[in-house]
Amino acid sequence: MSKYLIKRIFYLVLTLFIVASVTFFMMKLMPGTPYTNQQKMSADQLRIMNEQYGLNKPLFQQYIIYLGGLLHGDFGTSFQFNNQPVANLIMTRLGPSLQIGAQAMLLGSVLGVLLGAVAAIRKNTWVDGVATFFSILGISIPNFVLAVLLQFFLAFKLQMFPIALWDGWSSSILPSLALAVAPLANTARFMRTEMVDVLSSDYIELAKAKGNSKWQTVAKHALRNSMIPVVTIIGPMAVNLMTGSLVVENIFSIPGIGEQFVKSIMTNDYPTIMGLTIFYSFLLTVIILVVDILYGIIDPRIRLSDGQGAR
Repeated sequence: MSKYLIKRIFYLVLTLFIVASVTFFMMKLMPGTPYTNQQKMSADQLRIMNEQYGLNKPLFQQYIIYLGGLLHGDFGTSFQFNNQPVANLIMTRLGPSLQIGAQAMLLGSVLGVLLGAVAAIRKNTWVDGVATFFSILGISIPNFVLAVLLQFFLAFKLQMFPIALWDGWSSSILPSLALAVAPLANTARFMRTEMVDVLSSDYIELAKAKGNSKWQTVAKHALRNSMIPVVTIIGPMAVNLMTGSLVVENIFSIPGIGEQFVKSIMTNDYPTIMGLTIFYSFLLTVIILVVDILYGIIDPRIRLSDGQGAR
């Protein structure tokens, strides 16, 4: 298992290296300029600015310098946001983004597992029909549309929550709900499909024959084996939360890294764009690594050793 984890960590580092390299060269191909007032700048002023940010150096030298900075946790300096280090920009805005993302993932996953399990146990009943309807509805409605609806009805009309800005935990409820619907719907759909198959398995019938009640059989046997496909989609759901939070954070004016990412693109702030892209990639690769570890916890047969079969 340890060799397998070392191999996965190596792939994680390799993935981040590729993402950093591709992002760097793509930034150099972007049209426009990071200087908002370049037309008003003289040739000497432009030369001084390029020297300050190292843009006067050959492209490959800039690339090597940037990679060296990444090894020391230096993402560069923002062109637009008061010349702050990009790492500081990320850290100051990380809290709100992590909070709404974690709340959305936890709420969506837990409720999705419960909804899918109940739908499977009550297969072909009205309960199953209602659960399936809400799953399809949750997948069909984009989170930014749901965010606007929640903002209008619950915040503006009923005044139950803050409309926008960040003022404590109450400000995180609506964006978390908007982001949680898609994970809830996907989790419920996968959970129902897998549990229907598990409940018809021979070992489930054996558990019932041993005198276990229906709910004991579900809790001890069916639920755990049905969780494997749910764990599989944690990575894609996390990606959807990351990308969805870009728009949702702007709708609710949350000072998170999603809002920062959108602003950096609009101003061609290359170091901030690259830093946030690498940071998003790091979060995704870490989540995928955690998913691999969860596989081994949920089903010991999946524990691998240096690419060999299950032991």
